[in-house]
Amino acid sequence: MPFDLEFVRQHWPQPVFYLATIDSTMLEAARLAEAGGPHGAVVVADEQTAGQGRHGHTWHSEPNSGLYVSIVLRPVVQADSLPVLTLALGLAAADAIAETMGLTCDLRWPNDVMLEGRKVAGILVQLLDSAAIAGIGVNVNHAGFPAEIAADATSLRIVSNRTHSREQLLVTLLGAADRYCGLLAGPGGKEKILMEFSRRSSYARNMRVKVDQGASVLEGVTAGLDPSGFLIVRRDDGTQQLVLAGGVRPG
Repeated sequence: MPFDLEFVRQHWPQPVFYLATIDSTMLEAARLAEAGGPHGAVVVADEQTAGQGRHGHTWHSEPNSGLYVSIVLRPVVQADSLPVLTLALGLAAADAIAETMGLTCDLRWPNDVMLEGRKVAGILVQLLDSAAIAGIGVNVNHAGFPAEIAADATSLRIVSNRTHSREQLLVTLLGAADRYCGLLAGPGGKEKILMEFSRRSSYARNMRVKVDQGASVLEGVTAGLDPSGFLIVRRDDGTQQLVLAGGVRPG
C-alpha cells in the first residue's frame, strides 16, 4: 500500500522526509544533519537500493514492504556511549513492535531484533561531528526473502499471518526511540539500559554462541555485558574475552 506520509506528520512533531526510492536513508539523514536538521528529524523510504547493514552488509529493502528509516539524534552522544545507544534503539524497536503488533521480540547483541529465532529488524548507528544517525530497518509486510537470507530473516507478516501498518509502527518507534535517548542522557542512563537489555535478551547471558570475528571464530558461553555495552564470552577453558564487534550466532 502507498505510504501515508500525512499520518506520520500529524503524529510526529519533527520534520519527516519521504522518498519513494533512495540509495540509503542513512546517507540522506547524514546530509540532513550536516545541514542543521533537528533532533528527531526523520528520513523514510519505500525502497532502498543500497541499504546499509553492519560490517558493510546490505539491508534487503523490498519496495512497499518494510520500514526503512533513519533518525537524526541530538545532542550527540559521546563515542563511548555509542554501543549502548545501539542497544537502546534495539529496545525501542522491540517496544514498538510489541505495542503495535502484540509480538514479543528477543534481542541479539548488538543490533538484531529477533522473532522466532530469525531477524525481523536491525539497528545501525553512525556518529557524526554534530549528531548521531540511527538507521532502523524493520521487515513488516514481506511475504518472503531471497534464498541467501531466507533461513535467517522473517517479517511481522510472516509471524502474525497478517499485514500491518508501517505508518503506525513508525510513529510508535519514533516515540520509543526518543524516550530511550532521553533515558540514556539522564543520570545512570547507561546502567539502566544495560540492565534492561540484559533482562530482555536471551543472548546476553548463558547462551552458547559462535562469534564470527573475520579471521577467527570465537566459541563459548555469553557472560553478560561490560559497562560499555560490549559482550563478554567465556571460553570452555574458563577464560573470558570481550567482544567489541562480530556476528553472534547460537553455538
